[in-house]
Amino acid sequence: MSYSIDDLKTLMARLRDPDTGCPWDARQTYGSIVPHTIEEAYEVADAIERGDYGHLKDELGDLLFQVIFYAQIAREENRFEFEEVVDNLVRKLLRRHPHVFPDGSLDSRVDPDNRPDEAWIKESWERIKAEERASAPPSDETPSRLDGIARTLPAMARAEKLQKRAARHGFDWPDIAPVFDKLHEEIDELKEAFSAAQDGSGDIDAVEDELGDLLFVCVNLARFLGVNPEQALKRTNHKFEARFRAIEQVLEREGRNMDGETLEALDAVWQSVKGVENGSAGT
Repeated sequence: MSYSIDDLKTLMARLRDPDTGCPWDARQTYGSIVPHTIEEAYEVADAIERGDYGHLKDELGDLLFQVIFYAQIAREENRFEFEEVVDNLVRKLLRRHPHVFPDGSLDSRVDPDNRPDEAWIKESWERIKAEERASAPPSDETPSRLDGIARTLPAMARAEKLQKRAARHGFDWPDIAPVFDKLHEEIDELKEAFSAAQDGSGDIDAVEDELGDLLFVCVNLARFLGVNPEQALKRTNHKFEARFRAIEQVLEREGRNMDGETLEALDAVWQSVKGVENGSAGT
């Protein structure tokens, strides 16, 4: 016997029952489960990065449960049904993929000998999304070409999306050279802000502001280099963690206590760890 999506919906409704359900599940709101949704999405990404596909099945289930949770709350509030979520998604994907569904229906087929190239597909995708944003219900804010970029995205991911959207409308550096210049400029401004905060003529807010500018330029630089900044930082995090753990192992083998070592001694071990890495670049 295999359970279905309908069984999952029934289970969720039972969990939310105010009389016989789970007290924790019953008192949750849209807002209270958002942190869990974000955590589950990261756990899906983590399973993929580790190549743990057996675990991925479980993590995808946990993420699906979050969708069912929101839909059940919406059902209780007479806002919409889960089936409407699915219907809306299918219609949107049909609309955004005319190169696969030329008639806008699941039954339509594209001629494999006359498929458009990737440039056309990308242009079509962006045009359709722009039309969707233009037809969306009005908000209290003045309409902008930056509409639709979620404010709750991680700051680095949102910076990249903001830059890419602005670039599509001509607001971008002509090439990478001025980005490097801007990077050095922002470093100098950060140094000045920090110095002012140290001598009392400035404050930490200015330091934070300048550091934010520096990070924003770093994202811009990554974009021009064709590198995903989040992935680049993840690689460096992994590299740092691996080397730090190696230092701990070296010191333990030698009977030394890391907390009692000088920085110079620790750096010497760090350099030796780097030296045995095959083909690794220095940090």
